[in-house]
Amino acid sequence: MDSKASTTLSPTQYQSKPKNNRDFLNHLEAYLAKRDGIDKLLQISSYVTKIIQASSVLPQTLPLTWRLKSFESSVGMSRKAFKLGKFIQPINDFRNSRFESKQEFVLSAIASVGDSLSLFLEQFIWLAKSGAMDDKHLHHLEKISAWADLIGYISNISLTLREWIAISKELNEHRIMKKMKLMKKLSIFQDLSGLLMALADILDGKGRLSAEPLLLASTGLFSALITTHKIWTSC
Repeated sequence: MDSKASTTLSPTQYQSKPKNNRDFLNHLEAYLAKRDGIDKLLQISSYVTKIIQASSVLPQTLPLTWRLKSFESSVGMSRKAFKLGKFIQPINDFRNSRFESKQEFVLSAIASVGDSLSLFLEQFIWLAKSGAMDDKHLHHLEKISAWADLIGYISNISLTLREWIAISKELNEHRIMKKMKLMKKLSIFQDLSGLLMALADILDGKGRLSAEPLLLASTGLFSALITTHKIWTSC
């Protein structure tokens, strides 16, 4: 299960910083020092592997195909380990936010609960899959996590749409405003991508969505690349 495509970055977490004179290696070191930076590299590797498998480029009988499946599974486990304790982040984002309306408060609260619950359950899913905990409740944990993800994504999309509409009403066509509108659109795409994958996890291999692994992997990869760019520019 990999419905955490992603993950929308909060404005307070990744704000663009002024460019400095650091060279590439220093910038790369700063990026790799971030937990989310490593996580996104693992996520990109996972989706590239999924795309190769889903596109049937390699025959299923080749040893390389089985190695790719094993690699993708290993990367998925590594990403879960990187999420330990991350459920606190949505809570703090909510606590540190200012709300302009009751609707915004309610939507933010629902998104925070959904994101936090999903990330909290991911810790137990990792323990069960790693063999450190009995896996008899693994399927139920994955289902609840997927539903929490879905609720979080729907709330986040609603919030971002409200913000995008508010920005669009501004008569100011300054470059910064245009960039803000673009970032809101990209955030909506990211959440839609995550929503599709959460739905696929809930359907558990049934339905049309689950029959489109190439589509899900491609949208997930594009979403991961967007987040990677955001983290890179914030370093």
